[in-house]
Amino acid sequence: MKRIIVYLIEIILCYVLQSSLSQYIELAGIMPNLLLILVISTAFMRGKLPGLFMGLFSGLLVDLMSGTLVGLCALFYMTIGYLTGFTHRYYDRDDYTIPVILIAVGDLFYGFLFYIFNFLLRGRLHFLYYFRRIIIPEMIYTIAAGILLYKLLHMINHRLDRKLEEEA
Repeated sequence: MKRIIVYLIEIILCYVLQSSLSQYIELAGIMPNLLLILVISTAFMRGKLPGLFMGLFSGLLVDLMSGTLVGLCALFYMTIGYLTGFTHRYYDRDDYTIPVILIAVGDLFYGFLFYIFNFLLRGRLHFLYYFRRIIIPEMIYTIAAGILLYKLLHMINHRLDRKLEEEA
């Protein structure tokens, strides 16, 4: 139960940081995707199902607050969380390279899915422009933010594991 409460607090904090600090941390119109970092980190540290549920609730929050098609971001985040959860068996507390690579691949996948469902299906075929101007800069910025945020999330997860082991 404590873990679920911590997950909900993490989702809310990441969303608030991503939405309210946008004017301060935005570079050239690009923002790091903090919720995606949270979903990928949780899936990598905890497995497929926590990644899936973290993606579901994060995506629903984004969908409900943005006012666009409800369920689309939830589907994207759920897919990325579930697929990242397969890498849980390679989780090592001292390794930070795999999560950074997963964040890069996840953001690339998210950007590609976002392009397909929001632009390509509407007849906008300028993929190279979107790839150069949006996907790559956002991926680089998300990686940079992901390095810092993953360390914080890793520390929270480690302390929560120790606390739950002591109680058992």
